[in-house]
Amino acid sequence: MTKVLVSACLLGAKVRYDGRDNLLDHPVLKRWQQQGRLVTVCPETLGGLPTPRPPAETQSRFPILITTSNGDDVTPEFLSGAEQALELARKHDCCCALMKARSPSCGNQEIYDGSFSGQLTTAPGVAAGELLRNGFPVFNELQLDELISFVEQHSRAA
Repeated sequence: MTKVLVSACLLGAKVRYDGRDNLLDHPVLKRWQQQGRLVTVCPETLGGLPTPRPPAETQSRFPILITTSNGDDVTPEFLSGAEQALELARKHDCCCALMKARSPSCGNQEIYDGSFSGQLTTAPGVAAGELLRNGFPVFNELQLDELISFVEQHSRAA
């Protein structure tokens, strides 16, 4: 059975930095969840960060530096969470991932630029980047049609 790694907040887990979720109420996701096809992950909590927590943004990518709005370095937690997310995807033989857009961990195309001003930059979050580098396609909640098509094609080919 084809499995998909999914950001826990998109399935209703209250793990966002502000203690809220980003529940995606979609019939296909509900069906996949009932079929046991979704593997939930929150890289930030896996990495040891509490909920709620101060917002964090990537200050630099080479070398990687992620700080909270208070200036605390949370890079080790983000890197640990990214490694654990990759391990989960491999362990469950996931075909791809559905992750929260713009998250410093999960954003697949863009993340906030580190200024805490709402400005975006084109770059993946830490966990999404780790998955992408290791061959896992990563979709966000704005790309559900592409994700569903990908998973259906993958399921037929398997």
